[in-house]
Amino acid sequence: MDWRALKVDKNLKIYVAGHRGMVGSAILRKLVSEGYKNIITRTHGELDLLNQGLVDSFFERERPEVVFLAAARVGGILANMKNQAIFLYENLHIQNNVMWAASRNGAKKFIFLGSSCIYPRECPQPIKEDYFLTAPFEPTNEGYAIAKIAGMRLCGYFSRDGIWSGISVIPCNLYGPGDNFDPVNSHVMAGLVRRFTDAADFGADCVTCWGTGVPRREFLHVDDLARAVFMLFESNPYGSEPINVGYGRDVSIAELARIVAGKSGFDGEIRWDVDKPDGMMRKLMDSSKIRQLGFVPKIDLNSGIESLIADYRRVRESSRGRLDG
Repeated sequence: MDWRALKVDKNLKIYVAGHRGMVGSAILRKLVSEGYKNIITRTHGELDLLNQGLVDSFFERERPEVVFLAAARVGGILANMKNQAIFLYENLHIQNNVMWAASRNGAKKFIFLGSSCIYPRECPQPIKEDYFLTAPFEPTNEGYAIAKIAGMRLCGYFSRDGIWSGISVIPCNLYGPGDNFDPVNSHVMAGLVRRFTDAADFGADCVTCWGTGVPRREFLHVDDLARAVFMLFESNPYGSEPINVGYGRDVSIAELARIVAGKSGFDGEIRWDVDKPDGMMRKLMDSSKIRQLGFVPKIDLNSGIESLIADYRRVRESSRGRLDG
């Protein structure tokens, strides 16, 4: 059965897995703002998604019609490099547990949040959806990439078998409210915001960044991603095909560092630790599919960075001073 024709109404029972994370919280905000009222959430303490028995019991009891899977073990380049086994193991288990239980308990739509790290290290630009599995992975995040590809495939296989209408969304680098500013596990945008804002506010005269600064990345505000995900949830002509969601332009890490430095008020020296890895040299995605549905990002990079710097200062203040690390 093709569940793309499922009538979308405000009373659908919806489960948002990972609602406290950056992506999950943005999706939850969007659903609430659009008038959806029958939304289920569980914290990690209330439901450990690594435990198949607990997940099965939850789905048997709640039987959500729609599932947004935004829960995952995530981290930046250092966390990925040091924890390949954990990133592969935990993400496989989270995905498998949730999808298996959802497939057995009446889910009719399933939205899976993937990652642009699924694409090969050496990839034609801009990156089209059918480029994954055409060449070797970027080694610094191979474990995470393998897990995400497995999740995309499983979501798609259940769609092919008529269990649900599955959607795999592949976002570019994300940032925004709820971002992780941890000095070890943060992604590049939050990591740079933390370094330069602390340097500006506490009088440092130099900031050292990883790599050469040459690689280019595409950054999308998480609230724009939530708009795209919501659009696909309500009307998706592409079936279970993966769908890229990007900003449409990229920037070098060196240029990004200069922007963050300027917005934070840091006017000291920027140094580059060239002994640290760069990762993929470029990741600019072809987002023509989602553009054809009318999606255009609303939040430009400069205003988004300004907002994230303000968010970080609030987080730091709520921690009663400078964050450890």
